[in-house]
Amino acid sequence: MSALLPRRAGPITTRPGFGLRWRTLAMVALRMMLHDKLKMIGTLAGVVFAVLLSNQQAGTFMGLIYKNIMFVANSDADLWITPPGTEAFQPGKPIPESAIFQARVVDGVAWAEPLLYGASTIALPSGGAEAVTLVGTRAPALHGGPWNVVVGDPRSLSAPDMMFFEHADREKFGGLNIGSVREVGGKRVVASGLTWGLLPFGPSYAFGEYNLIQQILRMPGDQISFGLVGVAPGRDPEQVAAALQLQLPDTKVMTREQYRRSIIMYILTRTAIGITFGTSALFGLIIGFVIVALSMFSAVLDNVREFGTLKAIGATNRDLARLLVVQAVVYALIGSLIGLAFVTFVAGKIRSPQLALFLPWQLLAGTVVVMIFMCVFASSLALLRLRKVEPGMVFR
Repeated sequence: MSALLPRRAGPITTRPGFGLRWRTLAMVALRMMLHDKLKMIGTLAGVVFAVLLSNQQAGTFMGLIYKNIMFVANSDADLWITPPGTEAFQPGKPIPESAIFQARVVDGVAWAEPLLYGASTIALPSGGAEAVTLVGTRAPALHGGPWNVVVGDPRSLSAPDMMFFEHADREKFGGLNIGSVREVGGKRVVASGLTWGLLPFGPSYAFGEYNLIQQILRMPGDQISFGLVGVAPGRDPEQVAAALQLQLPDTKVMTREQYRRSIIMYILTRTAIGITFGTSALFGLIIGFVIVALSMFSAVLDNVREFGTLKAIGATNRDLARLLVVQAVVYALIGSLIGLAFVTFVAGKIRSPQLALFLPWQLLAGTVVVMIFMCVFASSLALLRLRKVEPGMVFR
């Protein structure tokens, strides 16, 4: 008889699947965010502010680094022969020109040319003078520059007394134009071309043929500032550099990448640039974190009964953590996109050779990742409050 009676349904003991729980909690998280738009805007403002401040400082910092490494990064030399103890790209003790002839016979070397580098002044038509950094490269190959040419033909440097100057310093140099005559280091020269953006962390670069710059700098004929070396196709630059170092023990031979890293480490460890801008970027992240953490904690307090209701219908602390993580990721993504859009827009509008603001894609992508971690960590503070919420408070 009992077999004919319908079985009474028992309690449901199964739980929704992992994907369904995440999807449901994500929908609840988004609706709770949109319910209080002022809180949402305040939290997004904190993320946007952190993105703006940290990227402005980080972009300026990277721009200053680029100014210091741009000559090494843009030259066509695979190897650099430098004075012993060289760490940064700056003139040091001259090295003998014979190093170039010795380098040319080393196995794996395709070409080797000297480079002159030094400081001088350019006399202004109105009186006075301005500082300039002179670079001498040997024609016709002109290994070492000029590059980023906007006006003129670099081959014109083969003609006597011709030089290339920086376009951004035209007014500083007395309204300099193609064909303008100036006196550089006591030598009369003619401007035959202009470059753009070649403003290092100091006076702008001015390029001339090797012999002309040698006269202006009054360098002895058997001395050079650097040696530029090209590696033959298919040869390993590091292996050729090691062989070259054995041939030239009184110099320091570095690959382009080694020299670039050396300059960056010099800036980070031997100058105040890294500490100054790194601290500013860190403060931006801390301020943004505080704003986001306070906003999310305040949002939890304002919706504590809603969270209690979720617990009353079966949500666990882990489910509430999922809800907060979804909110944190959404805040981070939206705030990062708004902040990065504004930063890149402003950087494009104020683009100038004098302004050191460099925003590579690695920095932009890293910003999004950092903001996600920052917002998730901030949400974990709010979770500490939710762990104490009792489901029974809903019925009080």
